[in-house]
Amino acid sequence: MTPYELFYLGMEPFLLGLHHQVRVRVRDLARRAGPERLRVLDVGGRSSHYTIGLPVDVTITDLPRETDQQHAYRLGLTTQTIDRLRTRRSNVRGVELDDMTRTRLPAASFDCVIAVEVLEHVVDDEAFVRNVATVLRPGGHFVMTTPNGDWKPVPVGDHKRHYRRAQLRELLERGLSEVEVDYAVVAGLARNLGLRGLTARRPIKSLLSMGGNFVNRALSSGRHVRERMHGTHHLIATGVKA
Repeated sequence: MTPYELFYLGMEPFLLGLHHQVRVRVRDLARRAGPERLRVLDVGGRSSHYTIGLPVDVTITDLPRETDQQHAYRLGLTTQTIDRLRTRRSNVRGVELDDMTRTRLPAASFDCVIAVEVLEHVVDDEAFVRNVATVLRPGGHFVMTTPNGDWKPVPVGDHKRHYRRAQLRELLERGLSEVEVDYAVVAGLARNLGLRGLTARRPIKSLLSMGGNFVNRALSSGRHVRERMHGTHHLIATGVKA
């Protein structure tokens, strides 16, 4: 592993709880696969923190960062982000410019597809899910997160929509089986502190952020949170290609 990956793994308990929940699901899939390394497609991941150090081969795809809106919200891939991925990551096997609503990726080529906080940005969400199912191998898994529309129904920023739990389940079931949708990440002061981020130039801010993430991760870990419609920020969903 690279020094960046080793540092990240040491800091993992103090980083975003949502990434931890995605990581747990992908790690469990990798364990079930045994000695065979999973081929993982991370759509819109850019840095793909939740796959660091896992025994999987990751391909990252995203749109190029071109529009003013993309620059404003730091969406899409740039030459700099691609270069950073290639130098920092040991299990990233490829970085592709691709649009999942009309993907050029070959069918049945991945064991797992991940989309963390992506679907709310997509206009044609039905085409996105249909193509996720296309690129998955039979028995492959889709793992995704999106804002919780049962609690925060009004889209923000460049979000096209916020899904209610039932809406998201219905959408995913059009192309996948064994769909499960849970609520995730408890709201509150700890979560807000955690979003401040880490920077060496502001050590106190960084320590508060680390502490907030550590506490929020503990608060969000209970099974009861999965059914907590109000007071949770995200939906986390999984589905299987039949």
